[in-house]
Amino acid sequence: MPRLTATRCGRPTDGRRLLFGSARSGQVNLYVETADGTGSATRLTESANLQAPSAITDDGTRVVVSELTPTRQRDLRLLTLTPTPRLEPLLETPFEERGGIVSPDGRWLAYESNSSGRFEVYIRPFPNVSDGQWQVSNAGGVQPLWARSGRELFYLAPDGALLTVPVDPRGATWSAGTSTKLVAGRYFTGNSVYTARQYDVSPDGQRFLMIKEGGGTDQTAVPPQIVVVQHWTEELKRLVPIN
Repeated sequence: MPRLTATRCGRPTDGRRLLFGSARSGQVNLYVETADGTGSATRLTESANLQAPSAITDDGTRVVVSELTPTRQRDLRLLTLTPTPRLEPLLETPFEERGGIVSPDGRWLAYESNSSGRFEVYIRPFPNVSDGQWQVSNAGGVQPLWARSGRELFYLAPDGALLTVPVDPRGATWSAGTSTKLVAGRYFTGNSVYTARQYDVSPDGQRFLMIKEGGGTDQTAVPPQIVVVQHWTEELKRLVPIN
């Protein structure tokens, strides 16, 4: 089985396909394939820059993409899933922007940026991102994630704790409350190599899937890899023959 490197994936709204980043052709670009693995993957982007999908809009037509530029910083792109996929700039600044995710109602873009000197979570109108900016976190924050209701925004603090912010989606402008700690403890937030979101929330917003940190403190260590072994029963028969 060939070794393929893949980044975070997502599922378009038809529920039958998976969209993901893979280095199967050299640099990590975006692909889509059927969820059951039949057929071959279709390449959506072709770039010399590393690209990783961070979120798919609720209508399944657009993908927010983090792209590592030649200056070694990340900007946000928007991939439109038309018959001929179209990749366009979404948010480019002199700083780093990553982890972009669009609210369920399609009105707001949450993302993380180091424009203040450290990574914080910000909000901009979507898709007209130049129409405003609001800072959500104030003591460091990464990996924003919307509740399915659109009434909460989650993110991770520098110490790995999970925070939540109440959001009022009814107004014409951005309106949110104060961040509160929802889950304490040390959870994996990624490192300089793995910057994609490392947790998820259930559709009802009541349960979270997170990676608990072990006893070590090395945040730069590469996480263990999953090894898939095909036809292992045949190998077992060879090693332990049945008389």
